[in-house]
Amino acid sequence: MTADPRVRAERRYAELQAKGDTVSFDEVLENVISRDKADMSRAISPLRQAEDAIVLDNSYMSVEEQMEWFKREFERVQKTL
Repeated sequence: MTADPRVRAERRYAELQAKGDTVSFDEVLENVISRDKADMSRAISPLRQAEDAIVLDNSYMSVEEQMEWFKREFERVQKTL
């Protein structure tokens, strides 16, 4: 599962604002980008997509749309087994 860094930052920014935290969107975006870079470049167990991964980009999907996507993919994979 993935989402565009800007979309992820918007989601996180909204969460922080709802909690009353005072932080700028640019700070949140920079944090998301730097955390992704650190996760992908760490020496031990770097974050990598498996070769056979089925990727869901949920940048612009509702929770309901994601669940429908999962259901379709699950059924598709089950047919191949």
